[in-house]
Amino acid sequence: MFKAAPGPVTPGAPFEPSQPPVIEGFSPSICSTPESFKEKFLRKTHENPMVSIGCLGTAAALTYGLYCFHQGQSHRLQLMMRTRIAAQGFTVAAILLSLAASTMKSRS
Repeated sequence: MFKAAPGPVTPGAPFEPSQPPVIEGFSPSICSTPESFKEKFLRKTHENPMVSIGCLGTAAALTYGLYCFHQGQSHRLQLMMRTRIAAQGFTVAAILLSLAASTMKSRS
């Protein structure tokens, strides 16, 4: 029933895939030396070691739980799966806390 008035027509394509998008208020910083995977992994581990500890705990509980499953130790398997869930919760909490800390740090 109601027709919207057509917006202003801009010459040329609105999006050029070969060029990065222009975002108001954002100026990208170009890194002169790209990080390797190992360098980035070590930097992130030093920035927030609790996430790495949680990931290692999760992997250890899962691995030992699978070993107990293979051995037929159902009681120990259940304990390890519960431990894995606790370690995953710890990891998620560490990620959220580091995100909140970095957000508060950037606002200051």
